[in-house]
Amino acid sequence: MIITITGIGHIGGSMAITLKENGFAGHIIGVDANTESLDKALRRRIIDEACSLEEGVEKADLVILATPVDAMLELLPRILTLVKKQVVIDVGSTKELLLEKVKNHPNRKHYVATHPMAGTEHSGIEAAIPKLFEGKYTVLCDVIDSAPEAVARVESLYRSMNMKIAYLNGKEHDVHTAYVSHISHISSFALALTVLEKERDEQQIFELASSGFASTVRLAKSSPGMWTPIFRQNRDNVLDVLDEHISVLSKFRSLLIKKDFDRFHQLMEEANAIRKILP
Repeated sequence: MIITITGIGHIGGSMAITLKENGFAGHIIGVDANTESLDKALRRRIIDEACSLEEGVEKADLVILATPVDAMLELLPRILTLVKKQVVIDVGSTKELLLEKVKNHPNRKHYVATHPMAGTEHSGIEAAIPKLFEGKYTVLCDVIDSAPEAVARVESLYRSMNMKIAYLNGKEHDVHTAYVSHISHISSFALALTVLEKERDEQQIFELASSGFASTVRLAKSSPGMWTPIFRQNRDNVLDVLDEHISVLSKFRSLLIKKDFDRFHQLMEEANAIRKILP
C-alpha cells in the first residue's frame, strides 16, 4: 500500500516508521511545508520520497493528515477535493470543528476521523520513534458518516500498529480529551511557570528535582505551536475542565488554611481511586 503522510513530525514520522516496519505500507510519501523536515526524513529513510500535496494524494492509496490542528481545517477540505478512491484520515487531538468543516463535502465518505492517543513531549521529525503506539488506544469518530470499506481499512491500519480501537462521536471525543489530555498539559505548563518564577536559580531546580517533579512537569516541554491550536479549538471544553480543576485546588488550599488535615487526608484517599483505572 502507498501511504502519503502530510506533516512529517513526531506523530506522522512515528507512524511512518511503524507502518514500514510492520509491512502495512510498501511505500511512504512525505508532504511537508518544512523542506528540512522532509530532508531529514529521507536521510533517515522514514519516508521513501517527498512531493507536493497534489502529487502525494494522487499517488496514494491512503492519506494521513498529521499537521497541527489549525492547519487541518484548511488542508482536509483541499485533500478531500483531490481524492478519487483514496482513504483519508487525520490524527488530530480535536475533532468537532474539523468534522463540521467537511460534513457537507461530496467526498466526506472517504474520510475517517481518528486520534491515536499516543505521543511524547517532544516534537518534530527528530522525535519520530518506533513502537510509540504499541498497546495504546486510537479513537475513531463519527464512523457512521464514513464509507464502511474506508472504516475497515483504517481499522486494519491501526490493528497492524497493535493499537486498541474506541469509537466516539466528535463532541464526546473533545470532552474526553479535555479531561484526560488537555488539562494535563495546561497544568504542566502552569506548574513550570510557577517554579520558574519562584526559583530563579535554574541549576538548583535541576539538582533538587525528584522524579515526581520531572514526570509532572514533563508535558511543559511540549510544543506551543502544536498546543495553542488545540486549546483554541477545544476552548469551551478545556474551560469547563479547568474550572473544575481550579475548584478542587481551591478546596485543598482552604483545608490547608483551616489546618483540616483529616479532610485533607480523606481527599487524598479518594484520589487514590485512580489506581483502579490506571494501575
